[in-house]
Amino acid sequence: MAHPTEDKNFRLPTSIRPRRYAATLTLDMDAKRFSGQQTIDLELAEPSQEIILHAIALQLGEVTFRAGGEQRKPASIQPAAQSETVVLRFDAPLPRGSATLDVAWTGRFTEGLRGLYSAGKVAATQFEAADARRLFPSFDEPAFKAKWALSVRVPKGHTVLGNGPVVKEEQDGDHQKVTFQETEVLSSYLIALVVGPLVGTPEERVGGVPVRTWALPEKAHLTRFGQDVALAVLPRLQDYFGLPYAFTKVDQVGIPDFEAGAMENAGLITYREVALLLDPATAPLSVQKRVAEVVTHELAHQWFGNWVTMVWWDDLWLNEAFATWMAFKIVDQWRPEWRMWLDFDAHRASALHLDALKSTHPIHGEVRNAGEAGESFDAITYEKGGAVLRMIEGFLGEGPFREGIRQYMRKHARANAVKEDLWNALGEAAKQPVEELATAWVGQSGFPLVSARLEGRTLHLSQRRFYSEPGVQSGEKWPVPMVLRFEDGGGVREQRVLLRDAQATVTLEGSGDVKWLTANANSTGFYRVAYDKPSLEKLATNIKALAPSERISLLADQWALVRAGQASVADLLDLAGRFGDEEDDSVLDELVGRLAYIEGRLVDGEEQERFRRWVERLLSPGLKKLGWQAAAGEPDRVKLRRAALVRAVGGLARSQEALAEARPRVARMLDGDRDALEPNLLDASVAMVARAGDSALFDTFLQRMPKEPDPATQRRYLMALTAFENPALAERAQGLFFSDTVKTQDVASFAAGLLGNRTGREKWWEVMRTRWKDVVLRTGSAPMLLRRIVEAMGILRTREHLEQVKALLQANPVPEAQQATAQTLERLSQDVALRERCAPEVAAWLKKQP
Repeated sequence: MAHPTEDKNFRLPTSIRPRRYAATLTLDMDAKRFSGQQTIDLELAEPSQEIILHAIALQLGEVTFRAGGEQRKPASIQPAAQSETVVLRFDAPLPRGSATLDVAWTGRFTEGLRGLYSAGKVAATQFEAADARRLFPSFDEPAFKAKWALSVRVPKGHTVLGNGPVVKEEQDGDHQKVTFQETEVLSSYLIALVVGPLVGTPEERVGGVPVRTWALPEKAHLTRFGQDVALAVLPRLQDYFGLPYAFTKVDQVGIPDFEAGAMENAGLITYREVALLLDPATAPLSVQKRVAEVVTHELAHQWFGNWVTMVWWDDLWLNEAFATWMAFKIVDQWRPEWRMWLDFDAHRASALHLDALKSTHPIHGEVRNAGEAGESFDAITYEKGGAVLRMIEGFLGEGPFREGIRQYMRKHARANAVKEDLWNALGEAAKQPVEELATAWVGQSGFPLVSARLEGRTLHLSQRRFYSEPGVQSGEKWPVPMVLRFEDGGGVREQRVLLRDAQATVTLEGSGDVKWLTANANSTGFYRVAYDKPSLEKLATNIKALAPSERISLLADQWALVRAGQASVADLLDLAGRFGDEEDDSVLDELVGRLAYIEGRLVDGEEQERFRRWVERLLSPGLKKLGWQAAAGEPDRVKLRRAALVRAVGGLARSQEALAEARPRVARMLDGDRDALEPNLLDASVAMVARAGDSALFDTFLQRMPKEPDPATQRRYLMALTAFENPALAERAQGLFFSDTVKTQDVASFAAGLLGNRTGREKWWEVMRTRWKDVVLRTGSAPMLLRRIVEAMGILRTREHLEQVKALLQANPVPEAQQATAQTLERLSQDVALRERCAPEVAAWLKKQP
């Protein structure tokens, strides 16, 4: 009979638990090898003849079990590749009670961006979801929390960072030995180690907690902003949770090659450099906001995730959704002028898009093994989860919601929890049926389309599940917490409704004619709205009365209805035409996003040129009025509006006038003139100029990119290389994909850039198909990057492309990206059908334009 560990869905028995790991690691940085010795304090709830540890590619040496003064050696040590475990089998049952296990082992640094790996000059760990087992033989599931006492031996001259502060540094032969303070109880995925020639900011304290931000020496001047964010948000988080920070220190480190955006290791947070390091004098506001949001997200995890941890990966959303929502909330408190919730709406849009597919998944879904856990790190877990928490908070009120969170934190401190624990705490604090609301939204895929029809002061509401594929229907319902906002004779008012049934009728409070009504006030609800024609016309006529978030939703919902075959693209374009004098940058971003899709997918040749000129006529007067040069003391809102208009007129409409303005400015910027381009115009201007650029400009970007210390600038130049539309230069860029020029962390976005290049696309797509194994190899088998490579194929346009993508992924399945494969194929087939359905309608509409 097969041993249970032969099954890749194997889970560790809970009868043996670790209480403490005391480990010493020795790293050979040149040979990229390590050796380790550790003592694990164990608790056996019952006698057992075997101990099972997780381990991948580790060679176990001496193993000794000790209990009650006796010591025993295993009769056999059997690795089980399927479950990534090693089974230590003993001749006779081991006694229940306390015991210790001594283990010695050796291993190699991981190729790719997980386990312990090389990122240029730095050795770093990345363990979430299940890669601690690549460095430590361990109980590598989140429910097995234990204390960790680590020492590390490395060659002299390196900075060595761990979860705790350094308590001892000593010379040990040719090595320096660094011993860290023992940690609080932690799950194995939160243990971390970073070794390399790093320099840190001076230590600063927040309520006694030392905070430092680290980078390679040539990037040390870019650490201040990330340090300031941590100092600003840490007290706000302590205040929200009503609990002090638990992990003795905060170290933040920029890692030169990193798979995700960042990782919340307790006390030692690791980041992709572009998510931590910047120069505020030259960084666009979007980059500053992104760094602030990521830093706050990771610090929020120190409570939600590290202090209280999910039992298993099916509740990953408990960590991620909460940290996503919390980051926007706290940064919004710190910098209200940034209007972070409008950025949140833009993030939420990706979740709405994904969740309208048949191949979506619930926020809380079944996860059978570590590989499946890796697929859960997506927009549903993060953005939909965050949006649902925001919706529940909006319904319960901020005070009761926070009290529920505090209760949850106190009750499950240092331990593990499941989603019901959170609902119970929130329900108790708010005295509301939270579980009914939450279970429907967290346990069920998809979201509702709410139809709203107004007759006098009576609002007729109905709901059904929204699918982006025309004609697909199913019968799910949700308890939809709605906030209505409308204007009548008495002014603007709000009214709350919980729509539980398929249909309902609501009498609006107040009196007089209703001038306009929005059925998702401030866009806090995770649903789409379809208005009847008269209601839609009232909204379009009174567009300025709507909040920016509501104007964004109006455009986004209408576009979703076009995709689903429930509204005409001509009506959408008529609506878009009303936004010519729009002054809000976030609304302009939404408008430009919708119009860019039409320009990129629904028009070709003459129609494409006609569409570009229509966009130019609509939006260039706004750009002319603002000009390209920022005035002294100009507000951020104005700078961001200018940037959105440059993207629209120069990027989307390909205006020759805008290109003529951008070219000399980019040249001056490259010559070192900091005032040539306002920072928020850098991305759009560099991309626009690259698209029409020559080989001299290509060489400039190629030479500057690796030497550039600022990660956002480096990325700007890297992506510019994918934009050159001169066929010979497009081909040169394609060759770079397989070279060291493109770091592992950037391969997916570089591939997507090449697929987005209109002159190089077909050739690059042919390269991807013929060299697919090499493309996969470039990701270092990092699951997140593999998923993104698959998702990048969604940029393709035609039915022939769709058939080729299907054939490629059928012949070469990517097990780590099964969900991404299904979603990409479904989305691409809808895009192709939309193109075939709507292209003639867009052409007809364009002919009628003056």
